[in-house]
Amino acid sequence: MSIGLFQILIIALVILVLFGRGRISDTLGDIGKGVRSFRRNLESEDPALPPKGRFEAAVQEAEAAAEPRPAAD
Repeated sequence: MSIGLFQILIIALVILVLFGRGRISDTLGDIGKGVRSFRRNLESEDPALPPKGRFEAAVQEAEAAAEPRPAAD
């Protein structure tokens, strides 16, 4: 038994009646703003390093900082 187009339309109508058109459009607008903000932040990061390279570079820096250094004579 699969959900058909008629069942989807009934569910959408019930949701529209329960929440109202204004509240649904506000919620979808907020979701859209969040997605745009997420994309903008992804584009604004340092393009010189690939995403995995950023993580690996951070791990290498942390490991280098944690290594004991020989005492200067």
